[in-house]
Amino acid sequence: MTGEDETGGRGDDGRDDEVRGAPRIPGPRAAADDFDLSAVPLPPPVPATPPEEPRPASPPTTPEPETALAPPDRSDPSTPPVPPVSAHRVLRALLGAWALAACSAEETEAVEAHLTECAACADEALRLRDAVGLLHTDRSLDLDPTLRTRVIDSCLSRRPADIPVPDWASPYDAETARLDALLRDIGNAEWHAPVRLKWFEGEQEAGRKTTVAGVIGHLMTVDGLIGAALDLEVPLGDGVLGRGADWPLSPAVRTEKYWSAARRPPTRAVHEPWRAQSHTLIRTVSFAGRGVCELSVSYGDFALPMHDALLDRAFECWVHGGDIAKAVDYPYEAPSAAHLNRMIDLAARLLPAALAERRRSGLAGPARQLVTAGSPGRSLHLEVEGSGGGDWYIPLDSPAALGSPAHTVAQVALDGVEFCQLVAGHVPPVEAAAGQEGDREAIRDVLCAAASLSRL
Repeated sequence: MTGEDETGGRGDDGRDDEVRGAPRIPGPRAAADDFDLSAVPLPPPVPATPPEEPRPASPPTTPEPETALAPPDRSDPSTPPVPPVSAHRVLRALLGAWALAACSAEETEAVEAHLTECAACADEALRLRDAVGLLHTDRSLDLDPTLRTRVIDSCLSRRPADIPVPDWASPYDAETARLDALLRDIGNAEWHAPVRLKWFEGEQEAGRKTTVAGVIGHLMTVDGLIGAALDLEVPLGDGVLGRGADWPLSPAVRTEKYWSAARRPPTRAVHEPWRAQSHTLIRTVSFAGRGVCELSVSYGDFALPMHDALLDRAFECWVHGGDIAKAVDYPYEAPSAAHLNRMIDLAARLLPAALAERRRSGLAGPARQLVTAGSPGRSLHLEVEGSGGGDWYIPLDSPAALGSPAHTVAQVALDGVEFCQLVAGHVPPVEAAAGQEGDREAIRDVLCAAASLSRL
């Protein structure tokens, strides 16, 4: 054979085609953003015009894509129009920009008109819009404290639990879960961040320095009082298990013994024993039946029924969770309104006994009108505002008397969270009340009694 022209099997340099008859690589496609949307609804494609000169005989070849053909001269009216780009493909390529609100007005109108006709693109557009929503930085990344309760309630509405958590144990369940979530978010170094615990002793503010890990150790040892009442083995120090009753019952002495018995400062290793213990307590009271709620839990100097003891532990878990969050610069919300209301109610029920104890110690004014047990007597109206708030009437002269609106001699108004901070010993009594009216001595005695409920 002799030399062939350029369209044959040999070129100017005398080399044969690597694959004889293989189609040429088409030119680059235009970007979707460069397409003219006004040209989208063009007539259907027209077959390409055959070449003017016939090619030499050669094996059959695959037709070239239409996009590789040179565009004909539009000035010639007899020339067929360029095959249009698929409207669906162009508009689908614009969905990302549409989701980011980066399309022009014409593009937006065209895309949204297309979404009403194309289910596949409409589904993709919804997914992209949801994804864009996750990119917003102005939203809080912190979970709503009521989210867990809502999720559990939704699940239980579909399939009730065989053994449900008792309603009176739900605040402890919720607060331990929230603190557990906080602890999982912090790094190893933050477990050694300094934390100062605060409470009131008599008329003076008291405090103790420890670490985040030390606070969890404190919560674990005092929670052991619940375990002792349930006759459970509870974690003590350095992973050693023992009966809760083997240690002193006073929360303060119990905590100090735990801290001093540790061979080294507590680390994040305390997290898992504390978490396992809280789960064990919740499971045990859930399986124990109704009678367990009245089981007495001793705190050394006083005792509480099981339902109040778990509520007390939920309160302390929230308060110390806030102490930890402050130490590691982590946002921490108050409990849900229903749980906060129960915590406030427990403190209000403990106030008459605390007031009587301060009176015996000479720290409160004398009783003015003694009445028989169960009779209404001189009272203070405690009005708690905001989330979890309500109205309580505190008997002033005898813990056995009944608070009565008709015998009110003073009124104090506080925010719900502020009242809890007072009970926790985090706010001085003189700074607590937002509104005061009536007998000043009674107001002072009740506020100081509330602060005296705090302890290590």
